[in-house]
Amino acid sequence: LDVSMDTWNFSYTCLLSLWLHRFYIYSVVALGISIWIINQFFTTRKKGEKPNRNPAASERTENKLVNGYATLQAKEVYVAGVKIFYGSQTGTAKRFAKSLAEAVISLDLPVEAISMGDYDPDDCLVEETTSRNICVFLVATYTDGQPTESAVWFCRWLEDAANDFRFGKTYLKGLRYAVFGLGNSVYVDHYNTVGRNIDRWLWMLSASRVMTRAEGDCNVSQSRHGSVEADFEAWKAKFLSRLQALCRGEKKPCNGKCKKGKCKSPGKQRKEGTDHEHKTSEYENTEAEELFETSSEEEADAKEVGGTNSVIDVEDLGNIMSHMKKAKVLLLEQKEEDEKREMITPALRDALTKQGYKLIGSHSGVKLCRWTKSMLRGRGGCYKHTFYGIESHRCMEATPSLACANKCVFCWRHHTNPVGTEWRWKMDRPEKILQEAIENHQNMIKQFKGVSGVKADRFEEAMTAKHCALSLVGEPIMYPEINGFVKLLHQHSISSFLVTNAQFPDEIRNLEPVTQLYVSVDASTKESLKRIDRPLFKDFWPRFLDSLKALSEK
Repeated sequence: LDVSMDTWNFSYTCLLSLWLHRFYIYSVVALGISIWIINQFFTTRKKGEKPNRNPAASERTENKLVNGYATLQAKEVYVAGVKIFYGSQTGTAKRFAKSLAEAVISLDLPVEAISMGDYDPDDCLVEETTSRNICVFLVATYTDGQPTESAVWFCRWLEDAANDFRFGKTYLKGLRYAVFGLGNSVYVDHYNTVGRNIDRWLWMLSASRVMTRAEGDCNVSQSRHGSVEADFEAWKAKFLSRLQALCRGEKKPCNGKCKKGKCKSPGKQRKEGTDHEHKTSEYENTEAEELFETSSEEEADAKEVGGTNSVIDVEDLGNIMSHMKKAKVLLLEQKEEDEKREMITPALRDALTKQGYKLIGSHSGVKLCRWTKSMLRGRGGCYKHTFYGIESHRCMEATPSLACANKCVFCWRHHTNPVGTEWRWKMDRPEKILQEAIENHQNMIKQFKGVSGVKADRFEEAMTAKHCALSLVGEPIMYPEINGFVKLLHQHSISSFLVTNAQFPDEIRNLEPVTQLYVSVDASTKESLKRIDRPLFKDFWPRFLDSLKALSEK
């Protein structure tokens, strides 16, 4: 009993002591909890700062997580892939699509090249608003500014959708796209019409451009980079760079109107007008961008000087006039540079060489006719042998001008030759053209030496050309020195046949006598001639009739 009483007294004493000192105990516990909370706060903060102190280590860790064992958080995908839509008539846009697809594949991105003729926009295009794909449109402009046959339905549907209120103005919101148009600036009224329309219709449906529309020019004298191929390569490099930026999640810093270090942000434009006005101004600004547009930088500068609505001080007129004169001089220098440009670009040279042409200088060529090969073997010749007694194995087929003023649908030259309505290229002398034409012709004949079936006597005769058919390709009468060239042929005892496409009546009248002059009549009415020959001249029909009249006067 004494032991139990002692235990109780001891316990009672301890409890009483704890109760009397409870405030000290509470203070100690509160202090401990505060220290723990402060410790947790600083520990968490240090962990959060570690990636910023060493981004390389963080990146390596993230790579290990992605490529190695387990991914803690899925990496956001900014570009899922690229879809390339092309509308082609002669195969150029299709070739560009294939080239672009190969370049995109090298960036480890999925890519698909699609002919517009095989694609149903009504069912599929809206899916691209959420697919995170980049849609690229490579489209050519055909006759009278119309799309190519494969792109007709796509363009018709897109135009209807853009102008149909039932679709809504945000129907394609979220679709990201870029447009590269193929055209020929010789057709002034319809230059790159299809590319511009597709760009406008997509924008009207709230699709977003990833970069400015670009335009390739088949007219080598006006092309910004010398040929449509060079224009495309320049644009492709910019597109791939932009694509890589998009893959990194970078956004375009402005609305595209950046010239000579000046940038007008979209925010400022929103303050100046409503959202609708902002969209309109943004589209117009994009239209005027300098990447591949027809207006030069000097013209843009002139517009910046003269297009302001503010009052100009009289003292500033001198500076402005000086600036305008400088711009005019630069334009004249640019024009002179264009006139000196060679007709045959590197890409065109490769294409024609593959087709068997032997190119001469910067604008001429020669090629063996199949009737020449036939008569070398002792077989029949062409109609000129039947009509005029001209032996085909002694005939040289050539042209002093690879350029033409038509783009005939039946052209067997695959539309690889340049087109134009006047001579704008560097010009070679007639003596050089004839000398190299004969040398190249003889070299091609030599390749038949010892070939089975070739007659030895005809082989020897073929080494001396006695006739020249100026009908190989292009429009020979466009060559400014055509009279001098024909004279040289006659001086070498070579008869001359010249074929023209009935678009140069004045040149026909000024042409000195040739052995035989032909004017091609490809159609009997104005409508059919326009559809078949696809002439560059607006007054093609009066020129056609006048050419026939000029022929009758010879």
